[in-house]
Amino acid sequence: MTVDSGTRILLGLCASVLVAAALQAGQSIFAPIVFALFVIALVWPVQRAVQARIPAGLALIGTILVACAVVAVMVLSIAWAFGRVAQWVIANAGQFQALYAAKVAWLEARGVEGAGVLAEQFDSRWLVRVAQGVLAQLQGVISFVVVTAVFVILGLLEVRQVGSQLERMGKPAAQRVLAGLAASASKLRVYMMVRSLASILTGLLVWAFARYMGLDLAAEWGVIAFVLNYIPFIGPLVATVFPTLVGLLQFGSWQAVVTIFAVLQVIQFLIGSYLEPRLTGNYLAVSPFMVLVAVFLGAFLWGIPGAFIGVPVLIAALTLCEQFEGGRWVSDLLSGRAAPAE
Repeated sequence: MTVDSGTRILLGLCASVLVAAALQAGQSIFAPIVFALFVIALVWPVQRAVQARIPAGLALIGTILVACAVVAVMVLSIAWAFGRVAQWVIANAGQFQALYAAKVAWLEARGVEGAGVLAEQFDSRWLVRVAQGVLAQLQGVISFVVVTAVFVILGLLEVRQVGSQLERMGKPAAQRVLAGLAASASKLRVYMMVRSLASILTGLLVWAFARYMGLDLAAEWGVIAFVLNYIPFIGPLVATVFPTLVGLLQFGSWQAVVTIFAVLQVIQFLIGSYLEPRLTGNYLAVSPFMVLVAVFLGAFLWGIPGAFIGVPVLIAALTLCEQFEGGRWVSDLLSGRAAPAE
């Protein structure tokens, strides 16, 4: 029985929906596994280089300790920064209510209809609930990191064995998978190095500007900008909007608010749209549209962790497609590169 192309496309879409539903339903299992594979791809070359000089057991322990230390610093930093912002919001919820009422009164004085209705709908207690929800999410992130660390430890113990098994198969498909995994790991390391450099620079510039403006929580905004810069598009936007809202409450001047928003946007644009593409060139060429899709799809499936891991998963998937003749067109289509001139 032959199946036409339309039926194959329909079956593929149905399978994709079912896989996405399974990934979302099994978030507590699949998300830590994917993150663990991502971390293994980053740290395995370090372990391999170290164990060439010291016993393999010590190299494994050292690699795990370094990886856990880096992750712990990231998690504790973001927990501290968002925790401080949440506490600040809770402490100043009354001022938010008063500021909102003042702006509504200003609109009513100029004949804007419906402003009073908006004032009645706004309640500062929802800000408190949002801040408390952020704190609860941070606790979930910490437990997520602990589960991921267990998978990382077990995975690092078996990387060499899995590679040996793929090599021993001797089949072309196995060799292509092995080459694709090695190329994916290489690209992910470049991606994280460039993203880390851009994030550090972004955090420093945001902190320096916030200090110069006298904005409350300057150090916290720097840390938040540093961490959220790992999430393309959404992260920089959030790292810009939140300080702007705080500036609105603190300064009460639209000139100051416009200045804060504009300068933060310029910082994010120059680093994200100018510096990073120049550092990566065509090596990590991915369609910006697909990057945004990966971020939103990851956030839809797994929340904040999914938004972070969406782009690395996309890079790895496209790199694996490059190794197979039947999937190379997918990699070319979604790379964002122009077709070579004939």
